[in-house]
Order: sequence, then C-alpha cells, then structure tokens
Amino acid sequence: MQRLKDLILQEGQNLGNGILKIDSLLNHQIYPDVMVEMGQEMAKRFENTRIDRILTAEISGIAPALTTGMVMRVPVVYARKKKPITMAGPVFLETAPSHTKGGDVSLLVSAEFLHAGENVLIIDDFLATGQTLLALARMVKSAKSNLVGVGTVVEKEFEGGRALMHKAGYTHIPIEALVTIINMDDGKIVLAD
Repeated sequence: MQRLKDLILQEGQNLGNGILKIDSLLNHQIYPDVMVEMGQEMAKRFENTRIDRILTAEISGIAPALTTGMVMRVPVVYARKKKPITMAGPVFLETAPSHTKGGDVSLLVSAEFLHAGENVLIIDDFLATGQTLLALARMVKSAKSNLVGVGTVVEKEFEGGRALMHKAGYTHIPIEALVTIINMDDGKIVLAD
C-alpha cells in the first residue's frame, strides 16, 4: 500500500521510545478512501481463509476492522476498554500493557459475540510488542473459537511482537501487516520495502 506508506512518511511523527504518532490518518483523523483501500487489501490477503467474524480492540482498530469486514461481509466485534452498563452476562476479559497509555488496559468482549467453533480474524492498528494481539488471541481461545489470522495496519518489526506471537504458539496462522517499520532510531521512520 504505497499511499499508506507515503502518508506515514509525510504525516507520521516519531515521538521517541518506539512511539509513532499517526493521529492524522488512523488514531484521531481518518481518510475514508485510504481506510477503504486498507480493508480491500486486508481482505485480499485473507481471501483464501474462511472467516466468520473479525475481532479488534477499541478504538484505533475499529476503522480498519470495519472496512475489512465490509469487504469480507462478516461481523466485526471490538473489545471495549470499559464495561458499559448494557454489557450484561458473561464476558471475556483480558489485560494488556499499553505502550502509549503507560499501564495495563482491560479488554472486554461480551460472550454473546464470540462463539465456539467460529473462525476469527484479528485486525488491529499496530503490531508492536504483540501484547494486545496476544490478549485478543486469548479471548478467541477462551471462547473456543479458532484464530485463523492476524492483520495489522502497521508492524513495528523492531519491537518483536511477531516473534512473541510465534513464541506463544501462533506459528500456524498468517500474520499480515500493510506497512512494516524496521527502524525508528534517531527520530527516523524507516519502512521495509
């Protein structure tokens, strides 16, 4: 996705400590046409995988998950960070450390939206340390669903999230990133080819 790469290089800001600010295109403002392209590309990458639903985490994962779900014509479920009063009944609850929030974040999904035996694709904004994706993967496992793939908009390869996913036993599932960042030293943003 060359346009996504260009936008990251033009508008992204390296804030240090591995934090990439891309608020102008994913985390605060959204370019709808680019988001649709992301969904189409993600759907293309998983077109040979049977998927029953997509799981993501609020808030920045919702837009790419939604556009992917629109193309694939499957429901999208997002893990909430706070339990609303409308979320009654059993829930799947996991925690993950947040690089940008500085502390653990709770992720909750109502059990009525993850079903045993279904094939689940996780779509999220970043693959960095892998902690959020592992928390979502644990939810899928707790629901007795099948994790069939992980797709992210951006992978920060140097933070080791993919290796952590493999170490946790997810070597059999495809992990796709639309853009891979290989280095953010000295204020730079270096993308893989």
